Amino acid sequence: MTQPATARIPRLIAAEIGARPDQVIAAVTLLDEGATVPFVARYRKEATGGLDDSQLRTLSERLSYLREMEARRATILDSIASQGKLTDDLSAKINAAETKAVLEDLYLPYKPKRRTKAMIARENGLEPLADAILDDRAADPETLAQGYLSEAVADTKAALDGAREIIAERLTEDAALKAQLRAHMAAVARLTAQVLPGKEAEGAKFSDYFEHSEALSGVPSHRALAMLRGRNEGILALDLAVEPEAAPGQSTAERMVARALNIGTAGKGDAWLDKVAGWVWRIKLKLSLTIDLMTDLREAAEAEAIRVFARNLKDLLLAAPAGAKATMGLDPGIRTGVKVAVVDATGKVVETATVYPFQPRMDVQGTLAVLGALVRKHGVGLIAIGNGTASRETDALVADLLSKLPSPRPVKVVVSEAGASVYSASELAAREFPDLDVSLRGAVSIARRLQDPLAELVKIEPKAIGVGQYQHDVNQNALGKALDGVVEDAVNAVGVELNTASAPLLARVSGLSAGLAESVVAHRDANGPFASRKELLKVARLGPKAFEQAAGFLRIQGGKEPLDASSVHPEAYDLARRIVSAAGKDVATLMKDPAPLKRLSPEDFTDDTFGLPTVRDIMAELEKPGRDPRPEFKTATFAEGVNEIRDLKPGMRLEGTVTNVAAFGAFVDIGVHQDGLVHVSQLADRFVKDPHEVVKAGDVVTVRVVEVDVARKRIGLTMRKDNADTRPDRGARDQQRGPKGGKGPRGGSAGPAKRDQAQGAFGAALMDALKKR
Repeated sequence: MTQPATARIPRLIAAEIGARPDQVIAAVTLLDEGATVPFVARYRKEATGGLDDSQLRTLSERLSYLREMEARRATILDSIASQGKLTDDLSAKINAAETKAVLEDLYLPYKPKRRTKAMIARENGLEPLADAILDDRAADPETLAQGYLSEAVADTKAALDGAREIIAERLTEDAALKAQLRAHMAAVARLTAQVLPGKEAEGAKFSDYFEHSEALSGVPSHRALAMLRGRNEGILALDLAVEPEAAPGQSTAERMVARALNIGTAGKGDAWLDKVAGWVWRIKLKLSLTIDLMTDLREAAEAEAIRVFARNLKDLLLAAPAGAKATMGLDPGIRTGVKVAVVDATGKVVETATVYPFQPRMDVQGTLAVLGALVRKHGVGLIAIGNGTASRETDALVADLLSKLPSPRPVKVVVSEAGASVYSASELAAREFPDLDVSLRGAVSIARRLQDPLAELVKIEPKAIGVGQYQHDVNQNALGKALDGVVEDAVNAVGVELNTASAPLLARVSGLSAGLAESVVAHRDANGPFASRKELLKVARLGPKAFEQAAGFLRIQGGKEPLDASSVHPEAYDLARRIVSAAGKDVATLMKDPAPLKRLSPEDFTDDTFGLPTVRDIMAELEKPGRDPRPEFKTATFAEGVNEIRDLKPGMRLEGTVTNVAAFGAFVDIGVHQDGLVHVSQLADRFVKDPHEVVKAGDVVTVRVVEVDVARKRIGLTMRKDNADTRPDRGARDQQRGPKGGKGPRGGSAGPAKRDQAQGAFGAALMDALKKR
């Protein structure tokens, strides 16, 4: 007996996220009532049984998909019922279908169609001929066809062609047969790629795929997207090879089709039907199923690419903040000069300048004088240098400057400027700095993202930050939705200072839309700082529901209510005060000296409203109020004298910062204008399946140079020990290829494992993964 949708959806989602159906039902109810994922994850643990934000994000995505599927299921049932063809057996099969593909296969025979050859054959009276051939296998189809000639059917060939079309349509609408063939193809098919004639030169970046074949079941996402890009750009032809070595009629797929027709050896009818079965497989079924499987491949590859981007973005957003210090931001440039912006500890711009230390002016001394004066005047503690063109030259210039300054000297840090130009030219930047030149806005962004990466990066569209894999090739709506979820989770995990946060940052807080965030800032500007969280209810259009969702993620330092500086939700203030009272202290004192909390038992404070999860969260928060989950700030120290790729030599040990993590390895900035690649097989002295097990974006790592290709700007790095085998692990052979060239941050084609292995640890195809965006 099939389950109704109300039971089926929670059961399916629960199995996928490792939870119980009742947990899923509780979470769905809260989300349907308007709760956000961060709010449910943090403040409704009792209701959901402790589902975390990752589980809830998956739940939310799957809920949308499955609800769409249920709506489609209902439409299909209604359509078939209106035709008077809905049987109990068919209804059960439709209700049992758990994927859209199976659902559509079942609907296909009843789906309204455009005029087909099979329809025309039926109109010409040829369906009885098809049935006669199927019923009497001993009879000669040629002889049977003689009885069905007419003005519309000129000869026996036309009659048999019509009968074949009718039988073919029945086979292509056989859901069970298609399911068997789809499973068979998924298991044995090989994805093949061939260069289109005359496209060799134009498509050189896809050369590794000019004659390529690999098992469909093992194609990793980055290779799939590379080949699909090659096809979309008109360079490659892709196909699925299914038992190409089998003789006609001998392949497993053809035998499956033949079995659907119960073909034996009785006579000429079986012989004719056997040819029909082969024709239907080659001309009809293989094509349609190839399209289905290629669609599945693309969707799976896109989903994995989106997951990679999301994980990298989360790591970048939650990177360690350097803190509230006066900071100088330098946006390097050569002919156009180095743009300089100094911001105070709160991020306010206090002074800007443009200096020209490089060609054609070469005003080095003037530049050092200007920068030195700004450092002294504003008490600069940090210098942020963008990692774009002329970054290392600027870094060397700043090193020279620091050598001339008395202690304590500012700390210089090279930071990623990804997305800075997008922000500089945005409407938001124009509103924030109406009197500042676009080029100088980039320097401000670079300075601020060192102080607090999260607060600054939320101003940039997540897709523009550029830590993805083939981000331009995936479904942009799905990508945008996933990345928005990552930003929301990151912002709410850290919390936001209500009295200093920008509108873009507030807009990412649970329950606050962009409009409400603007209203909060406008109220703050008009009435001064908020003294308590409760004052949020005075903001125009911010009602009780928005307050409930947002309040716990907003912080007020030095306000009327000490608990407002913590992540304790206002709804639980009475509970928090009971805990504080039991500790024998007032709130402010206890938050400074939480030792008395150690004597308390969380079980003593549970009630009908708040269970152990909330009590424990409150006690943990009282121990470390407003704690920041981000790591401690530290920076990579680039090697002196290593400024460009020509300075690198195999064997060099260097420090660098992980800039991006892909399925095939990690890209590391070692200070030479060109990221190097630590292939997945070189990340550790053990087998690594997922690079994220070892590194994340923003990590400071020590690497050793393995190979350098100056002409092609390729750098191969390793994090394995000096005496470790630098050949790829046998278990990692399928992960040895990365993208090259093309659009996006790092994307394009990749090479076969055979070529990688033939050329050592970092073969030519692997090195192609290193091409800079």
